[in-house]
Amino acid sequence: MNFLAHLFLSGSNPEIRVGNFIGDFVRGRNLYEQFSPNIALGIELHREIDDFTDSHAVVRESKIRLRPKYRHYAPVIVDVFYDHFLASLWSNYHPLSLDQYAKESYELLQEFSDQLPARVQQLLPYMINGNWLVNYSRIEGINRALSGMAHRTPYESKMEEATFELKEYYADFEKEFLQFFPELKEMCEQFLIAKSNSQKK
Repeated sequence: MNFLAHLFLSGSNPEIRVGNFIGDFVRGRNLYEQFSPNIALGIELHREIDDFTDSHAVVRESKIRLRPKYRHYAPVIVDVFYDHFLASLWSNYHPLSLDQYAKESYELLQEFSDQLPARVQQLLPYMINGNWLVNYSRIEGINRALSGMAHRTPYESKMEEATFELKEYYADFEKEFLQFFPELKEMCEQFLIAKSNSQKK
């Protein structure tokens, strides 16, 4: 779960950030009947991010490196790896420190707790207590995140072993992240501008 990227790519609107954060936990297409307009927009943005990422040639290279061992879990692992690089290179992307950004993000999500899906309400205290967003910057934090996901997966995923590949191919994964992430950021910015313009008409 690349929670940090989804929060960061939402811009500054609080409700869009919340919607983008909860996107993996929302099903269906009638988003504007379930949520406020900006939360629904954030969920739409989340889906655009996932589609863009899944089809990107550079991301495919990262997934190919992992697929022989991790099979269909490779895309999930790559998402977490990319959150690691965003966190470890955070000062290149945002004026706030990662500690401050994480603190503000946790506070925001708590403010909207009554609008979060039940699974997110259950997950959020663990995320805050473990300071996941900050700990993504360390390989140990990525290992804990992947091990937790492996534990919650009903099938054998071996995700708890994936930091071995992260360490072995660290420069390759970092290079692919650095190629891919500016394009993803540009896509998100253009998506939000287009949506804003269409709402004004």
